Amino acid sequence: MSALSGLRVVELADSVAGEYCGKLLADFGAEVIKVEPPGCGSRTRAMAPVIGAGPEGSGLFAYLNTNKQSVVLDTGRVDRLIGTADAVIEDRATDWSARYPGVVFCSITPFGSGMPTEFDNAKSINVFHASGWGYHTPSHADPGKPPLQGPGRFLADYEAGLDAALCIAASLFGRLHTGRGEAIDISQQAVLVSRADCILGRLVTGEVPAEGDRGDYDQAGPASFFACADGFVYLYMTSRAHWTGVKQLLGQPDWLDAFDDDWLEFSVTADKVAEFQRGFSAWVRHLGKDDAADAAQRLGVPLVPVNGAADLHRSPQYRHRHFFQRVHHPVLGDAEYPTVPYALGASPAVITTAAPLLGQHTASVLERLDAPRPGPAVRSAQPKPSRASRGGPLAGVRVVELTKVWAGPYAGKLLALLGAEVIKVETAGSPEEMRAYGGTDINHAPFFLSINPEILSVDLDIKSAEGMARLRELIACSDVVVNNLRPGAMERQRLGYRELAAIKPDIISVSIKMWGNEGPLGHQTGYAPCFAALAGIASLVGYPGGPPLGTSMRYGDSTVGAAAAYAAVVALLHREFSGEGQFVDVSAVETLSTMIGDSLVAQTLTGNPLGPMGNRHPDMCPHGCYPCSDGGWVAVAVAGDAEWRRLCAVLDATALAGDPRYATTAARQRHAEALDAALTDLTRLHDAEGLAHRLRAAGVPATKSATALDVIADQGLWDRELYRFVSDHREGQRPIVGASWRLARSPALVARGAPDLGEDTDYVLGAILGAGSRTGGADRT
Repeated sequence: MSALSGLRVVELADSVAGEYCGKLLADFGAEVIKVEPPGCGSRTRAMAPVIGAGPEGSGLFAYLNTNKQSVVLDTGRVDRLIGTADAVIEDRATDWSARYPGVVFCSITPFGSGMPTEFDNAKSINVFHASGWGYHTPSHADPGKPPLQGPGRFLADYEAGLDAALCIAASLFGRLHTGRGEAIDISQQAVLVSRADCILGRLVTGEVPAEGDRGDYDQAGPASFFACADGFVYLYMTSRAHWTGVKQLLGQPDWLDAFDDDWLEFSVTADKVAEFQRGFSAWVRHLGKDDAADAAQRLGVPLVPVNGAADLHRSPQYRHRHFFQRVHHPVLGDAEYPTVPYALGASPAVITTAAPLLGQHTASVLERLDAPRPGPAVRSAQPKPSRASRGGPLAGVRVVELTKVWAGPYAGKLLALLGAEVIKVETAGSPEEMRAYGGTDINHAPFFLSINPEILSVDLDIKSAEGMARLRELIACSDVVVNNLRPGAMERQRLGYRELAAIKPDIISVSIKMWGNEGPLGHQTGYAPCFAALAGIASLVGYPGGPPLGTSMRYGDSTVGAAAAYAAVVALLHREFSGEGQFVDVSAVETLSTMIGDSLVAQTLTGNPLGPMGNRHPDMCPHGCYPCSDGGWVAVAVAGDAEWRRLCAVLDATALAGDPRYATTAARQRHAEALDAALTDLTRLHDAEGLAHRLRAAGVPATKSATALDVIADQGLWDRELYRFVSDHREGQRPIVGASWRLARSPALVARGAPDLGEDTDYVLGAILGAGSRTGGADRT
């Protein structure tokens, strides 16, 4: 049984973000009916790569719309169809909820509802730059070169589609118990900003100053890409243990004597970084990337190959986990499609049908339009009482969190922001690692405070028999256990899925690992930049003809956490319908590969190799980031000849407008380098924010490339309460980065800051377990 079988989703959206959201739901068995206009169909049917003629030739559409049905309907029949739906996906803000109070509606737009109409036609590059990620891509940027668009063409769209699917699934869960629908407002910009909570959380409080330069998201240290005999490797090195392994890996050459063993913690300087990188470059340049990585991993050093699309298809790990699935499309033929990055043991996602032909299912859907459609019945409702009613669609769900650093805690954060009671298990002898970063007080570490609002903390020493007994009791009265511990750690503590299921047969166990929970490479270690290198996304970020530079080294962890949160809610829905728990195996590397899923499909369909793309785009030109008079940059995306003429008018560029080299999109693509140089000369005469506003007013998609200062001062983000104040033990209140979404009917209360270690021990041991406190932890209400 598929997890979402019996649920009907009507997809009115024809944007990449909306279609990706629908794909995530369809992959788990929801009936997704895509409503398309006659003739041309969805906008994505005309987007590159276009291989076949007519509306069936787009590889992008083929990837985004597997498992869906396509209908062409008049307005009256669309209304009737919506009346039969459980959820509706839109890419515009339309208030249907009063007419259909039992339906979950989700609107996905570039900047959220209520924004001026000039933002409506923003493209992915505009959103990426408005979110702050663009300005800080790549890491350790050359200030003379433009900021980049990130990996692939649609990172902002995929991230927004993921959060939308999470909110829809959670709202459907809530509807099972309340009968109420929901109106969800997703801002693509807010989603991307929320993914930077670990960085921005310190900046918005002023605990770390935002300089407004392109290094604000960077980390000090020698982490970088290095050329080798057959490509590139990526080295991430931050600790003394890593340094010890590197010295052994290199054979202890004399030049390493200039470095103290603790230099990574206390004496990182630009000169030392440059010296180390020169020496490491010389060592690795003649080695194969897989051989070098294998030797390093055996010593615990996070060195990984930088994979391209072809490497992913050859990967023994991806083959073992069946990440790619061969799909036959009636026009495009056979191709290997990425699946999902989370393997659900009881209700896995499967691609059952190729993307539909335009209107292929109109007749069959009309035949069933008025037929009774009972929804799936709830078999396993288990609402848990919590200490305080916070609301939210996941109210009554209890999550046990055995996580650390960012990806696992971020999953817990999203579940808590949707109303779940999330309990972090830690102990004074072994606190969560983020409590040691960025501060001297484990209860006031800025990184930890940024990621853990509305989380409860229980002090349990699970290395002791009593602590483990209490943990097992807590699991027995919970719904979900989330962990991102090293491979084998849960099993060594007798907390593997079999042991958890013995405690509570319908428990949902969510495991987050770099490569997933098993497979030939499952033993390897790494961090978010390593995930990006292995996943293929780092190889796409760089300037054309140059080496891979990767997106910001901070990107990745939070995306993996969001994927884990979505998989957990899907598993919860499956349990409601079937009574069955399951093991959810999340691969961080696979998660990031799905962020370029269309690019991977495009390579298999076209045979064209992927490489650093700069700011190029196959459907738009000019498409890039251009310098301005105030030291800022403006991100511009021109989708057609009419927009090109408007751009020239704003820039007073009569000569460019009349130049035959730039008369059509195809011509501009052929002369893109010369065009970028000409535009650079013109944009330098304008300030970034003013130029972006004038271009938008003229109908040209444009945004300033936002600095960290711009992002934390963005009034639109404050107005939609992405930034909000929560309680704090020291200052009384502190600002945090909250939820990217807005729920109209059942938002969860978000008012409680991150907990002191063990703050909720009395509540957990007393109110939940009825055992009384053993540790004397304070209890903040």
